Amino acid sequence: MAKRIIISGGGTGGHIFPAISIANALKRLDPATEILFVGAKGRMEMEKVPSAGYPIVGLDIQGFQRKSVLKNLLLPLKLFGSLLKARSVVRKFKPDAAVGVGGYASGPLLYAAGRMKVPYLIQEQNSYAGITNKRLGDKAARICVAFDGMDKFFPSEKILLTGNPIRKEAVDISGKREEALAFFGLSSTKKTILVTGGSLGAGTLNRSMLAGMYKFMAEDIQVIWQTGRFYYKMVMDEIGEGPHPNFHVTEFLNRMDLAYAAADIIVARAGAGTIAELCVVKKPVILVPSPNVAEDHQTKNAASLVKHGASVLVTDQNAEKELADVALNVLKNEQRCAELSERIGELALPDADEVIAREVLRIATEL
Repeated sequence: MAKRIIISGGGTGGHIFPAISIANALKRLDPATEILFVGAKGRMEMEKVPSAGYPIVGLDIQGFQRKSVLKNLLLPLKLFGSLLKARSVVRKFKPDAAVGVGGYASGPLLYAAGRMKVPYLIQEQNSYAGITNKRLGDKAARICVAFDGMDKFFPSEKILLTGNPIRKEAVDISGKREEALAFFGLSSTKKTILVTGGSLGAGTLNRSMLAGMYKFMAEDIQVIWQTGRFYYKMVMDEIGEGPHPNFHVTEFLNRMDLAYAAADIIVARAGAGTIAELCVVKKPVILVPSPNVAEDHQTKNAASLVKHGASVLVTDQNAEKELADVALNVLKNEQRCAELSERIGELALPDADEVIAREVLRIATEL
């Protein structure tokens, strides 16, 4: 008999893409599986999930607003309303199991599922568990994690090390280097750095690249530079309409596989989804964690890789002064690059989506 599964969470691409990957894996394992997403109204999952072919219900929920006390006055009311709506969704859909990937909607939905005797699985993406997942962990049937040492947050007997689901098409880079360099209009005789702060961009990475741009030019280094939507105009105003031929500057990378394939080293933020892809890509990586995230989890994610000798870490505070020099030093040291590539590759868990999906179907059947 076909299983009915609710997948909840979202808010950022780092939550949504893994959630969709798990849904796709469930469909591959059993095409008859019925899947319903639950997200937060006004967040990007309300657009991305239907585009991927799945129905979604939105809860009127928000996170704690550090910059606006006024908005927080509505938080208890919205939380109560979301809990009622989540109970209604569970009652109507009658799921065999629920999955939480993090994000605003995940908490109310999993809480409601647990109260209504629906087994649920938590997919914790970061090396430092969020408050909601920690509180829900005791009642979870299974907790799928991406980093070692998560028993300090969750009951050890419930933990399964799966890694984070990745975009398979983004990491499919084998044999694509020449195609990739041609795609970006770059030379095969020069070293190439990929800089990416995600679809929205990262102000620190963009300012650091502007500060170090002439150092890269002087060394004849090529750069694929994803500015993100928020920063593209600012960057183009700074460098002018005709940037140096070694620089490919873009707002968004539609072919992440080619960007990864072209790169000799990669500079990125330390989101859990990004790290999962970088481990599979197996290129030398410099991580600049964002300090503007809950519990500073990106710094903890990056530290986990550094501990294994799998990454170089540059702090957000020092990036503008140091990033260009660190990148050039790594790029010139072939032995260091080889070591970084080998170590980060050892951490790769490329089939996380299917492992998690099998676990979801197991708890839906057995519990």
